[in-house]
Amino acid sequence: ACSGKTNRHRLNRGGNRQANAALHRIVLVRLRYHQATKDYVERRTSEGKSKREIIRCLKRYLAREVYAALTQNNEGKLARAA
Repeated sequence: ACSGKTNRHRLNRGGNRQANAALHRIVLVRLRYHQATKDYVERRTSEGKSKREIIRCLKRYLAREVYAALTQNNEGKLARAA
């Protein structure tokens, strides 16, 4: 999508809306209380990213964290079952 001088890729809004909403809430809490997240936001802002872009990056990072935790947990359960 183009807006003035800015040219961005149009995002797909499909997917699990409840999971997306949960990730969004977690990111908002981290923005307020988590020092590492605050430092990340400050760095990205100095790079010229908008708040919306920063939140999108944080949600992606958080989704990878959650997925890794879920898959590690499931692998442990599968090993015990075998």
